[in-house]
Amino acid sequence: MHVLYFHQYFYTPRGAGGIRSYEFARQLIARGHQVTMVCVRDERDPLDLPGPVDSPVRRGVVDGINIIQFNLAYSNHQSLTQRTLVFLRYAFRGIGLALRMDYDLLFATSTPLTAGIPGIFAHYFRRKPFVFEVRDLWPELPRAMGVVTNPLILTAMSFLEWLSYRAATACVGLSPGIGEGIVRRSRPGQPIAMIPNAADLEIFQPGRREDLRLEGVPPNQFVAVFTGAHGMANGLDAVLDAAAELKRRGRRDIVLAFIGDGKLKPGLIQRAQREGLDNCRFYNPMPKKQLNLVISCADAGLMTLADVPAFYYGTSPNKFFDYLAAGLPVLNNYPGWLADLIQQHRCGVVVPPRNPAAFADALCRLADNPAERREFGRQARQLAESKFAREQLATRFVDWLEAVQARRLPAGLQKFA
Repeated sequence: MHVLYFHQYFYTPRGAGGIRSYEFARQLIARGHQVTMVCVRDERDPLDLPGPVDSPVRRGVVDGINIIQFNLAYSNHQSLTQRTLVFLRYAFRGIGLALRMDYDLLFATSTPLTAGIPGIFAHYFRRKPFVFEVRDLWPELPRAMGVVTNPLILTAMSFLEWLSYRAATACVGLSPGIGEGIVRRSRPGQPIAMIPNAADLEIFQPGRREDLRLEGVPPNQFVAVFTGAHGMANGLDAVLDAAAELKRRGRRDIVLAFIGDGKLKPGLIQRAQREGLDNCRFYNPMPKKQLNLVISCADAGLMTLADVPAFYYGTSPNKFFDYLAAGLPVLNNYPGWLADLIQQHRCGVVVPPRNPAAFADALCRLADNPAERREFGRQARQLAESKFAREQLATRFVDWLEAVQARRLPAGLQKFA
């Protein structure tokens, strides 16, 4: 079958972003299917496509994947209004493809929620199978965070969410909470698969501490890394609070490394400078393979989010699975399904939210107990291999799409084993 795949922020392993869609598309191709990926241009992964980079649309083939790339400037430094306009322009251009192109199944992955709009048109105007993948529950999360407060906008988003689920032949959720959220808003018996983010076992592999490639970090210091977006959702002020607590305790042997970008990054850097938090180091985003040279050789991975109950079971962060694959102990500062996994499989430490002392205690514990740290890391890699291997989950994904196409779907939420 030919899958028309909508992912606004598509990355390959050469870029500095999640590669779920890349790996899933590659697995579809390996099984004999054709994939056309619809995305926007992103400087963090300048795809090698023919034609001028400023062309309105560029087309080409990357690693066997047909690419249609819209030249729509996007940055998470933009205002909410600016980003919304980009989301809508992408969606409306996508409608044209959904109505004109020859394909067998349309797959769309959010965020943003507007990514599902071409699928709605494909379903109602062409009766095409439409699979909607939900990475975050909208508008539940922005409402809970206070990012969107206008009741008219929230109502419109809620209607779009409801319509996307109703139009979808089937859905994919990335976490238990997302799956349950789809159940609440979709039609009775809606086929839903829970397929979380995955561990890239070949890219991320355990390394040696002495091989750490992180500028300005001496080999005798304990290094805890955070990788990914520096935004409101990530709650990184909690890490700086812990850094201040470590300074008060005189623990100069612990370094907190932030790798990535986001709207709040400049403010975080300014706060660290203002408060003299020289135990916090900030680095630019890195491609996956370069990132492995840091993660695999660090001492712990930081899994932090803002203390918003909707996050507890409603997110599936890439960084968590990268840490597992690299055999890195995980320090988590919020309850939920990832905290449950960490405790059940003894692959890290869970601390309560909004508690800098407990956060600092956990960092000191990991720094002072290398044997326990190694055991946590061994268990992390084992969990990645047994439950979250990319190939295993990509196979499940392709099986699900083939079942959609063949109209042999089980009803209800298929929970992740």
